Amino acid sequence: MKLPRTPSFRLDGKRALVTGASRGIGLGCAVALAEMGADVVMVARSSETLEAAAAQIRAEGMLAQAQALDVTNLEAVVAFFASEAAFDVLVNSAGLARHSTVLETRPEDFDAVMDLNVRAAYFLAQQAARSMKHQARSGSIIQISSQMGHVGGPERAVYCGSKHAIEGINKSMAIEFGAYAIRVNSICPTFIRTPLTEPTFSDPEKLAWIKSKIKLNRVGQIEDIMGAVQFLASDASALVTGTSLLIDGGWTAD
Repeated sequence: MKLPRTPSFRLDGKRALVTGASRGIGLGCAVALAEMGADVVMVARSSETLEAAAAQIRAEGMLAQAQALDVTNLEAVVAFFASEAAFDVLVNSAGLARHSTVLETRPEDFDAVMDLNVRAAYFLAQQAARSMKHQARSGSIIQISSQMGHVGGPERAVYCGSKHAIEGINKSMAIEFGAYAIRVNSICPTFIRTPLTEPTFSDPEKLAWIKSKIKLNRVGQIEDIMGAVQFLASDASALVTGTSLLIDGGWTAD
């Protein structure tokens, strides 16, 4: 009898593109993929911070390079993909939140969130898939979504709307791209402790609300996301597409 063997999580010889990679979840994703042997191209608007992060990854013997790019600039995104060989993995971690009540939402905030969280995410995935298809390469497209793509929340109608949109877009893309062996999935974290979320955690009332919803009774850490990215990027998830991996401590279990 021949025993089955677990597919590898390794990404040696693979090229990965990670957006929003200069800090927070995006940086964690870049490190996670580099740890598995991928050659990681890290993208963000801030070139100085980004290059410092890439240099630190290289200093630990892993492969990483920095590329300044505004992903909301579609012309620049198209030119970037035209200048690169196809990526095997895209992780889109670039995102924005501007919270307010529905009655106080400003059109400019609505537009800014939708421009980055939906429009830019859509066309990044489109360009990555076009390149994969053109060069006959299978691949994995991973959107960093949110638990708020599956539920609602106070003062979060715009953000929730943008993440619900990503969940629907991903399902449709998975249907279309399956014929080319391109998988499309999302990772949906709960509140993750990063520099951007510290103001929320420093508010005792908001922190109490968050902990009351997370069944494991703690907020997330960047490390909680990293294994999930390795899984969805690798052959270990070869039959996984069109779905969401919720890393929410049980928030959406209710």
